[in-house]
Amino acid sequence: MSLIGKPLEAVDTPALVIDAGALERNIARMASYFRGSRAVLRPHAKTHKSPQIAHMQLEAGAVGITCAKLGEAEILAQAGIRDLLVANQVVGEQKIARLVRLARYARVTVCVDDATNTEQISAAAQAAGTSLGILVEVDIGMRRCGVEPGEPALALARRVVELPGLVFRGLQGYEGHLVTVKERAERERRVREALAPLIETRRLIESAGIPVELVSGGGTGTYDITSQIEGFDEIQAGSYVFMDATYRAVEGPGNVFEPAIFLWSTIVSRPAPDRAVADIGLKTATPELGLPVADGIAGVTVLGLSEEHAKLRLEGEARSLRPGDRLRFLPGHVCTTVNLHDRYIVVRDGMVEAIWPVAARGRSQ
Repeated sequence: MSLIGKPLEAVDTPALVIDAGALERNIARMASYFRGSRAVLRPHAKTHKSPQIAHMQLEAGAVGITCAKLGEAEILAQAGIRDLLVANQVVGEQKIARLVRLARYARVTVCVDDATNTEQISAAAQAAGTSLGILVEVDIGMRRCGVEPGEPALALARRVVELPGLVFRGLQGYEGHLVTVKERAERERRVREALAPLIETRRLIESAGIPVELVSGGGTGTYDITSQIEGFDEIQAGSYVFMDATYRAVEGPGNVFEPAIFLWSTIVSRPAPDRAVADIGLKTATPELGLPVADGIAGVTVLGLSEEHAKLRLEGEARSLRPGDRLRFLPGHVCTTVNLHDRYIVVRDGMVEAIWPVAARGRSQ
């Protein structure tokens, strides 16, 4: 049975549902902000993993799309998206071969933080007769990937410039450890402090005679801070399209963007007056940033998730819930929750409008 044109109540559970109107408003709000900004938006597809949504972002004014993994970039390129940043390192002979193949069909930029890896990408690009844009990633406090600011970044930039098949475009620095700091003033103070060495590194590289086209990074929690810092050019925000329970509690984006995605669930058991069980679990929702949050009904608290079940505490009006009743839950972390699902059910005004594949789901290679 086709669900198109059916009411949401006809959708079996658990399901991942997009509110089409809220999605469109979120994309429009972010695009509107960047129309008045010196910086540009290159939204991150790791959140939605969807060519349909990526095209919506581009049509609204985004300059290109950011991907976490090469596999995501391949899916988007197959869907006609031609300006892609792989905002991580691509290492190893197999992946580098795929990277340079992709560069035949799209304008591809990739991050590096190691000279040997950079040389291997250069050799592959030269052999394939193509070229790749390069961002040197700088560690600004996440203690994940990236060279140290200052001279180490300059040394790697110089090496990129020397190598055939590579075009040095600039730097990446991601303040991901700060994007969910709840209080706006504290978040801004810490972001500006973290980014100062990155901007100083840009000036150092430029003073060495190497042009820096752009500095890229940023996220949903910091888009309106990072974009205002002189010397920072490109923002990779992703979660704003959907939001989640974590970001909803962050002062700033939580007041600007609205929840546009939810887990559609059924109560499957009422074992006690103050307890219920819903049919979402660890195979449909991820808990690492917080448990899902019930939406649209007061008095429901998610106590924990097992593989196929959410254990709920019920208070007040929620004690009227019975097996078969439906509930919406906001994901605790939207990016990893999306990756558990094969498809989106797209709903407008309570009616199913479309079904979209989560096309880059699982593309972690």
